[in-house]
Amino acid sequence: MIAHIKGIVAEKFAGAVIVDVGGVGYEVQVPIGDFDDVLLDTDVKFYTYHHVREQSDELFGFSSLAAKKLFELLITVQGVGPKAALAILSLGQSEQVRSAIANSDAAYISKASGVGKKTADRVVVDLSDKVGLPTSYGAATMIQTEMNTNDEALEALMALGYTLADGLKALENVEKTLPTNERVREALKQ
Repeated sequence: MIAHIKGIVAEKFAGAVIVDVGGVGYEVQVPIGDFDDVLLDTDVKFYTYHHVREQSDELFGFSSLAAKKLFELLITVQGVGPKAALAILSLGQSEQVRSAIANSDAAYISKASGVGKKTADRVVVDLSDKVGLPTSYGAATMIQTEMNTNDEALEALMALGYTLADGLKALENVEKTLPTNERVREALKQ
């Protein structure tokens, strides 16, 4: 399995980025936000999900580990494949999508291309308890939290199997100025 891709952006087209890694170009499907953020001929790193089927072999990439983990949760829902999960993550930042799921905001999820009301309802029902606490208690209100899901220590904990909520709780009392490896070590002790 390919865990991440790090290289130079060689091309961009139709929601995909070709990352040149030592002379080999990897086509990576990315959410719209990541697609808009990357520039040609710049260094980039994507956390990837390698999707293998009988007819195809695809890479889906995300600029943060939190977005990749949310993608992996989304594809566990019946009726949500990698393309639909990518469309859901393209609605906004991964934290906004996570918040919508936690708030049971199926209307927000159903705005994704190819995702109907029934599928959006299923996503909310199946995942609302797995994505952490809601950022507000009103289902109609979308509030982006101040949570930093680009924290390397948090991403390391999530790679070890922690959920977003558990990782945040473990890092709550750990000094933020410590190096990443020490923060992870302290969080694991708790």
